[in-house]
This record gives sequence, C-alpha cells and structure tokens, in this order.
Amino acid sequence: MVHFVGAGSGAPDLITVRGARLLGEADVVIYAGSLVNPALLDYCREGCEILNSAEMTLEQVIAAVERAEAAGKTTVRLHTGDSSIYGAVREQFDELIRRGIDFDVCPGVSSFCGAAASLKTEYTLPDVSQTVIITRAAGRTPVPERESIRSLAAHRATMVLFLSTSLTEKLQSELLAGGYPGDTPAAVVYKATWPEERIFRCTVDTLHETVTKNGLTKTSLIIVGGCMGDRYLRSLLYDPGFTTEFREAER
Repeated sequence: MVHFVGAGSGAPDLITVRGARLLGEADVVIYAGSLVNPALLDYCREGCEILNSAEMTLEQVIAAVERAEAAGKTTVRLHTGDSSIYGAVREQFDELIRRGIDFDVCPGVSSFCGAAASLKTEYTLPDVSQTVIITRAAGRTPVPERESIRSLAAHRATMVLFLSTSLTEKLQSELLAGGYPGDTPAAVVYKATWPEERIFRCTVDTLHETVTKNGLTKTSLIIVGGCMGDRYLRSLLYDPGFTTEFREAER
C-alpha cells in the first residue's frame, strides 16, 4: 500500500493527524527533499527506510515502491503542502494504477493557506475579491496561453503565485499590463510557517525591486490583491440586520 501524504506548509506540527500517523507506521518514506521540512521525518519510526526523491527520477521512485510492495511493506510518498497543487502526483498515480498497486491520498495544508495565516490575511473579502487564482509564471515549465498572467490579471482577483520568484521582472510587467493598478498590495512570503519564514510587503509596481533587493530566488509565494488592503465590506453573515437560517434580523 502506498499513502501519498501532504506534509503541510512547513512547520512540522502543521501536518495532519492522519499524515503524522501514516508516517509513523511506514516502512519506507520517499520524501520531496528539496521542499519538505526534514523535521517531519522525526515522525518516522526507527528502522524506516528514507529516500530523497529530489535525487530520483519518476522511474526510480516507482521502482522503489515496487520493491517495497514485493516485500509486503507500506510506503509513504511525502509531498510538500498539499500534493494536489504542483505536486507532480498524477504521473505517479497512473504508474501505480498500471501496476495494480493500491494507493490513497492524505491531504495537507498548502503553503498558500500557510502564507495567508502568516500574513493574517483573508483572501476572499466582500466587495474586494470572491475569487482566488492559484497559478505560476511561465518559465522552464510552460503555461497554457489561455492562462497567461496578463489574461488572469484582468480579473483583479486575489492571485497566489507559486514557483515565480525568479521571474518577477516579467511577472510584474504582465500583472500591470493585465489590469492590476501599480499600488495594488502584494506580498512575498519566504518559507511560510517555517522557522526561517520572512515576509516582504510591497505593491505590484515594487514587486521586482522587493524580490531582488532581498535576494529571493525560490521557496517563496507571491500574493497579489486588494485583500491585503484596508477597504472591504462587513460580512452579511454576522450583520445584525441580516436574517439567516439560525437567527432573525434585529428590527
């Protein structure tokens, strides 16, 4: 059996209870060593075989799983954040299905949630944005043209950008060209929820300068949007003049 486990956003205690239990029961753990906090491996039991997938190809990962299966062992494939976002898990699922190897998925706390917590920000504010766009700038890995930063920026929704810190010169230009005003609040969160976390607040028109001045190249999230500003409407849900299923509006 193979368990795909989301490691959480960085802090070892932000893994789910289920994820920690699965790590503690595993015979083999294959973890994304370039991204996962190694402190999470403290959940593993003594004698567990630990492999770093940063040094492996897909074929080597699957071969390691096959060896474990042949020996009747349980494997945990430990991915950063939640594996459904830039986790490269679909190709692993398909390989396991072809081989008749059973697997399941344990969700994790994505770094975009960890970053919001660190920023003390709500991404969806009434009259500001009710949409969160999770995307990345085009780099070595292409992005479909219909999902270009310029086209997505036209919505002026909350935008969370993964894997884009080394591309901010072009990114800033595309955000501005797409429709975000230059004074739109932005933030760069380096290693959200890790002990070494750092937060850099800026605006869209100072984004590239902020990133380069602080030497940020990777392991950072970029958040753009009015959700980090001061203007928003109060939620109707808790408005005394609004009737809900559970209470009548005050007269």
